[in-house]
Amino acid sequence: MRLVFAGTPEVAVPALDALIGSERHEVVAVVTRPDAPAGRGRRLLASPVAQRAEEAGIEVLKPVKPRDEEFLARLREIGPDCCPVVAYGALLPRVALDIPAHGWVNLHFSLLPAWRGAAPVQHSIMAGDEITGAATFLIEEGLDSGPVYGTVTETIRPTDTSGDLLTRLAFAGSGLLAATMDGIEDGTLKAVPQPADGISLAPKITVEDAHIDWTLPALRADRVVRGCTPAPGAWTVFRGERLKLIHVTPVPDRTDLAPGVLSVGKNNVYVGTGSYAVELLWVQAQGKKPMRAADWARGVRIADGEVLGGSV
Repeated sequence: MRLVFAGTPEVAVPALDALIGSERHEVVAVVTRPDAPAGRGRRLLASPVAQRAEEAGIEVLKPVKPRDEEFLARLREIGPDCCPVVAYGALLPRVALDIPAHGWVNLHFSLLPAWRGAAPVQHSIMAGDEITGAATFLIEEGLDSGPVYGTVTETIRPTDTSGDLLTRLAFAGSGLLAATMDGIEDGTLKAVPQPADGISLAPKITVEDAHIDWTLPALRADRVVRGCTPAPGAWTVFRGERLKLIHVTPVPDRTDLAPGVLSVGKNNVYVGTGSYAVELLWVQAQGKKPMRAADWARGVRIADGEVLGGSV
């Protein structure tokens, strides 16, 4: 089939590579978000998908909005059979959805209908799910509500961050997306409507969602830190400034600390929660580089009974 691939971030590149390498399909163009400011100099930078497409000599379309008439006219000229999508980042209007004969097929990083929305991986970790996966589905105008072509499952490991899990799903999902294209082309794959039960939503994680509440149980703090790593980054407050939490671990046998209270040893930093303590392993103070929590604690000279928490 003639494919127009839509995607933007690094996590979409494995799927693009899988389709470029397919012997059955031809990626004739790529749709991605416009160049965006990046780095200290805020220089305009093409998306990872755009960069990969340019390396492969594939036409790149960067509409400000996918309803722009110039973009729609070019898409009609190209005449794709199908448009596979991975983390494109913009809502597709009906006029665009109707152009390819086989529609737009999205690779979504959850087992639908669970975790519909922008941040399924983060929410699955923060909710304490043990199993997740990826699904391919036909895009409709609703939020991730279209019929499903296929799925793959993935175990969530106890120490997984959202970055770890998303990387694994990106590669597992790339094979699923390529196989979905094969099945659509030869007519052996039919999309099945999602069940009405089991729907959960995964809206974008806000900075406030990543704020640790030390009165909640230790497992909740651990899940929020892992779910918000690498972005937007879990955080707390120390001496009136934000302290980013990069890696923590629950310590079930340490139950002597009240929520937010710090305890510093020679090589360990503990903080109390609503259940038992967590050990801070890696942190990042405002304006500083990430460092081991023990080194941070020595540098700031934490007094007995100091606490984490409060507002900035």
